[in-house]
Amino acid sequence: MKSSLPGVPLFQLYGENHAWPGTDLLHCESIPARSRLHHWEIKPHQHAELFQLLYVQRGHALVEIEGRRSEIQEAAIQVVPPLTVHGFRFSADIQGHVLTFGTALVADLEQRLGAPLAVLASAACYPLGRDRTRLRGLIDTLQQEYQGSAPARAAMLQALVTALMVWISRRQQLGQAPRNRDERDRHLLGHYLRLVEAHYRQHLSVDEFAARLGVTSLQLNQLCRALSGQTALQVIHQRLLLEARRNLTYTRMSIGQLSDSLGFSDPTYFARFFKRLSGQTPNAYRRSGTAQSP
Repeated sequence: MKSSLPGVPLFQLYGENHAWPGTDLLHCESIPARSRLHHWEIKPHQHAELFQLLYVQRGHALVEIEGRRSEIQEAAIQVVPPLTVHGFRFSADIQGHVLTFGTALVADLEQRLGAPLAVLASAACYPLGRDRTRLRGLIDTLQQEYQGSAPARAAMLQALVTALMVWISRRQQLGQAPRNRDERDRHLLGHYLRLVEAHYRQHLSVDEFAARLGVTSLQLNQLCRALSGQTALQVIHQRLLLEARRNLTYTRMSIGQLSDSLGFSDPTYFARFFKRLSGQTPNAYRRSGTAQSP
């Protein structure tokens, strides 16, 4: 299993160590927005539990993945899985975007598509070819939605990301068996995330999840620690916390209603759970500036 490498910076976004946003499931920014600040070079680093898509619209990019270098000289999408050591050097005329999203969004996409997103299991570059105009429109629309606050923004973003994933998946050979242990581990983690997404409201134990996966709870914990930096139980708790934050932000549910909807037997226990993980009571989070819609 891969783990964080000594001496390699471990970031949420490049140069940032703060926690992932509480409500949005993805981050979208232009390549120049960040690379210009670093003189067009993003030094080798890795992300614990974030997937990235580097979309090069035009310009030139030198890509370093796990010490191996390649060049992107035409419109293309580079896939970067979690814990993959990667760095980039861009030409000053680079145009494109970087999409970053967490395991919760991947699990949701896999549930919608009814299959693991095998295309995210390993680093690869996919030239756009004759689809470059269509993909440019899709990603430009995604960027505009991300920056805006139009009604049904979340649903639109989800639909656009799903369309993008389908396009990339079609560029990869389907039905290919995992080629090595890293890929097998990522497939197993993907299966676990889908199970968590389907059953997090039922508060199943780690032992129950492990039994459904055909592994021991110890193996499942080792897998989650290596690939996401969290225990298997923390993965479940973070999914519950994410849903709680989203409902506190975007709905008028009472704390009791929210507690019931998330499968907690007692609102007081839910409030303690939320405060332990977030540092705030549910009511305080709802009132605070962090609970404002982007």
